[in-house]
Amino acid sequence: MSELFVRHALEAAAFSPVAADAYRSLLRDAHEALDLADVPSTDRRVWIVPGRIEVLGKHVDYAGGRSLLCTVERGIVIVARKRNDRTVVLRDARRREAISLALDSTTRGSVPWAIYPRTVVNRLRRNFGDRMAGADLALASNLPPAAGVSSSSALTVGLTLAFAALFDLPSDALWQQALPDRTALAGYAGALENGMDYGVLGGDRGVGTMGGAQDQTAILCSAPGRLEMFSWAPVCFERSVAWPSTHTFVVGVSGVVAAKTGAAKERYNRAARTAHHLVQAWNATGGVPVHTLRDAFFAAAGENPLDEVPSALMAAAQAAATAEFSAGHLVGRLGQFFDETFVIVPRAADALDRADLTEFGRLVDKSQAGAERALENQIAETVHLQRYARELGATAASAFGAGFGGAVWAMVPTADAERFATRWRDKYLRVHHGAAHRALFFQTGPSMPVFEVV
Repeated sequence: MSELFVRHALEAAAFSPVAADAYRSLLRDAHEALDLADVPSTDRRVWIVPGRIEVLGKHVDYAGGRSLLCTVERGIVIVARKRNDRTVVLRDARRREAISLALDSTTRGSVPWAIYPRTVVNRLRRNFGDRMAGADLALASNLPPAAGVSSSSALTVGLTLAFAALFDLPSDALWQQALPDRTALAGYAGALENGMDYGVLGGDRGVGTMGGAQDQTAILCSAPGRLEMFSWAPVCFERSVAWPSTHTFVVGVSGVVAAKTGAAKERYNRAARTAHHLVQAWNATGGVPVHTLRDAFFAAAGENPLDEVPSALMAAAQAAATAEFSAGHLVGRLGQFFDETFVIVPRAADALDRADLTEFGRLVDKSQAGAERALENQIAETVHLQRYARELGATAASAFGAGFGGAVWAMVPTADAERFATRWRDKYLRVHHGAAHRALFFQTGPSMPVFEVV
């Protein structure tokens, strides 16, 4: 693939000049990794897979809630080519690591990140059988890992698309039945990670987290210059709102790793288990069984307007208190889910539509407060980053992602973004100087979904 062709493809994708230059560098690195392994240069295919910002919608996707999303101008480049055997070899050009996965084995590999490609391979093998074969792949990324910008989901989505294209999975009748569009594919990619069935496509082990499809949907279904509103379980597009052209995002990565392994995975999954516990509490009252927390809200409200947490659902939550889930914790989670899904997200979209940025900032503050109060996933670093951003004049700011580390986005006038980023970084590192070696601050607008460079 010629440098001129790549340059034109990136320009056509409406990336900023800085982002386009960065992607060109990633493309060179990924191709070079395959060149050094003597992988032929013919018949290679290339994908650009962005990370995402969860603008609003904290821990609601697996519970059927509502989110406002976009992608960032950073991501992963994946270059892939078929092999003539049944081995998948994946090379990380920037980490200078490689893993080899035999298709006829379920072994996950020795490096920690091998769990993601192995999960993709196992699930596609389970669902689409002998269509899968060997492949050489190289990736290069400028997404900060374990920082809340969905580097892991970007990898799984990118690998799923690469394998699907290499082995023509979309021509399979089962694929056509279950995955007719990108929205359905996003739901499947979420199920791929959490291990659940997706319609007729049976589940597998997954990566061990109990998330939904929010990250995968943002990566697959975003649009440049816009925020997309989706509801969940199943994935359902609701509306698209324009991001103000006068403003940009500055993302502050705290430097605290937002891991989803070991004890951190259990803390992450606790938020999902709380939602599932609340669903079980409502179903124990004897009504028509529901599957999501959203559905429990509607069932409990009945014919009444859903303008607050229904008293019947509140009573069910209090009665379902256990040693692990106190009544206060369960009631708090109900309030957080109600506010985020039925108040904050739709009103924030309305505020952006009418260019009421003051109201938008107020609603985002309410979302941040709900996370701090009820989700148990905020740490001093993310709380302080959000506070400092607002003190320095950000129009809005919020932590995002799973929590327990990660990043905060700030909405600022584009003309002031560079100055703001410097001041924000300096203020943060004066207090949290131990994070200096991992902290990162970058600018981005709402960007492209994943695409193949063709």
